[in-house]
Amino acid sequence: MISKNPVIFFDGVCNLCNASVQFVIERDNKNIFRFTALQGEYAKKILPKFNVDLKRIDSIVLVERGALYSKSSAALRIARRLSGLWPMLYAFIIIPKFIRDWVYDIIAKNRYKWWGKQESCWVPTPKLKNKFMA
Repeated sequence: MISKNPVIFFDGVCNLCNASVQFVIERDNKNIFRFTALQGEYAKKILPKFNVDLKRIDSIVLVERGALYSKSSAALRIARRLSGLWPMLYAFIIIPKFIRDWVYDIIAKNRYKWWGKQESCWVPTPKLKNKFMA
């Protein structure tokens, strides 16, 4: 079942991705987002409905209101819903997607080399458990 809340799908073994999830949680004052690892069962159930090949995805994915966004589009759509000045980043949406995604792809390609990798997916604390899809 697709969540009524926007769901952020992330690489559960990537240190940068896990830090990004924690960053969003800290700034999600309205409790908007839900989260799940790309390696998890929820991703295996939901993402194929959007013709996503789980073996080939190397990007953050946002499913919001029945639509799927990835790479820079997902990141900017997430930023615009956070508290503080982060929504101002959404102004970068005017930059053509191929340019935004080119920068995103450089970071994604090097994320393990620059930030490292975990042996297993991050496990949320009991307090945060309700923000995560099983």
